Amino acid sequence: MLERFFKLSDNHTNVRTEVIAGITTFVAMGYIIFLNPSVLSLTGMPSQGVFLATILTAVVGTLITGLFANLPYALAPSIGMQAMFTYTIVFGLGYTWKQALGMVFLVGLVDVIITLTKIRSAIVKAIPDQLKHAIAAGIGLFIAYIGLKNAGFLNFLVDPQNILTLNNKPFTGGGAKVIDSITANGSTTPEIATFSQPAVLLGLIGLLVLVLLVVANVPGAFLLSVFITTIIGIPMGVTNTHIDAMASFTSTFKDFGGIFGQALGPDGLWSMFTSPKHILIVVLTVFSMGLSGLFDAIGTFIGTGMTTGIFSEADQKEFYEGKGFKSKMDRGLVADTFATMFAGIFGTSNTTTFIEASAGIKAGGRTGLTSVVVAIGFLLAIIAAPLVNVIPTAATAPILIVVGIMMMNEFKAIEWDDIEIAIPAFFTSAFMAFSYSISYGIAAGFIFFVVIKSVKRKFTEISPILWIVTILFLLNFISLAVN
Repeated sequence: MLERFFKLSDNHTNVRTEVIAGITTFVAMGYIIFLNPSVLSLTGMPSQGVFLATILTAVVGTLITGLFANLPYALAPSIGMQAMFTYTIVFGLGYTWKQALGMVFLVGLVDVIITLTKIRSAIVKAIPDQLKHAIAAGIGLFIAYIGLKNAGFLNFLVDPQNILTLNNKPFTGGGAKVIDSITANGSTTPEIATFSQPAVLLGLIGLLVLVLLVVANVPGAFLLSVFITTIIGIPMGVTNTHIDAMASFTSTFKDFGGIFGQALGPDGLWSMFTSPKHILIVVLTVFSMGLSGLFDAIGTFIGTGMTTGIFSEADQKEFYEGKGFKSKMDRGLVADTFATMFAGIFGTSNTTTFIEASAGIKAGGRTGLTSVVVAIGFLLAIIAAPLVNVIPTAATAPILIVVGIMMMNEFKAIEWDDIEIAIPAFFTSAFMAFSYSISYGIAAGFIFFVVIKSVKRKFTEISPILWIVTILFLLNFISLAVN
């Protein structure tokens, strides 16, 4: 039955190889069940609930990929999108986590529509390849920067004369009994930490452990580094050693009930469309999230599928030029879009096709049976619920740093000698990281690209879609400045 359903012989594989490949992929990406709750819980979401939402989203998305697309890939909440969810949408734009979940659902819904209508391929063609590389590399820089901050490696010096607001009110020189937030201008100076605090020192140890494991090509390096760092943190007093298994399982399902479906509740999706300004912000944020996820998935497919024969040249041509869903890549993207829609409902950030699936592909995985095995692995991982509140941030922050570094390999595909490309590429990447916003990074890149090409009178290189989106971004900036 497995042979016939997954066409194992046609793909030159067998059940044993597929099972080993599935286990390999799961071990390589299993760390996400701890990293995702660690990041999203900063928004006020219950970490135990996010833990279960992460697992269920990974299970559903990966099963769709395996059973519908018959591909050996695995889906789970994206590291880049969890950063955008937390630091851009909630912390930066001021939305609640319930509204952010509404945006995630909306991204999935819009992606499903544009995928089924083939608008997606038009968008892919409309964005210059150089900007696609800059977006991917910029997300890597953004993630790495967040990792450095979460690990406590950076401190920021703020002089009183540089403070603009205190607790969201204009700063006039007075103090406050409780400080909720401080906004300072560009004169704020970053400096490296002294590594005198146990948590910061543990973060440094965790980074060194992870780097050594990755460089040595140790299977499951990310997941292994989390456990090693957590154990090292026990004698240092950083790791929480209080474990109540029964209470953890109880709170996991209870907390999950508190976030499930909130995306579609009165405080979620439907509470964001209160004014034209808010509608514009939502539209541009949804566009940016969808665009980033689309390029991420396509990049993973092409990067791992072409050399291994999973996707033939005919598949890629069919994806860009064909109609319907004859290509494997089309079906894989359909799975990715539906998974993001489920992510919003379950209570987590957007999904993506994980590059860690390449580990399973290298082990021989060629069909959806590999994905089914990965999904089973995630389902069994529910037993790790008691560990969610035990693992310290110092154990997960190094993952953000190293994953970010890996994503920055996209910089080498950018033609830096061409100033017409270098300028928009730089601002795309720099604004993502240093404005803490993937949306603003994409906006900066698009605006500079359109301005430069217009000045050079190369209007044919600016697609109608790029014109429309750039104008919307400009209107958003004007709206922010006026209000």
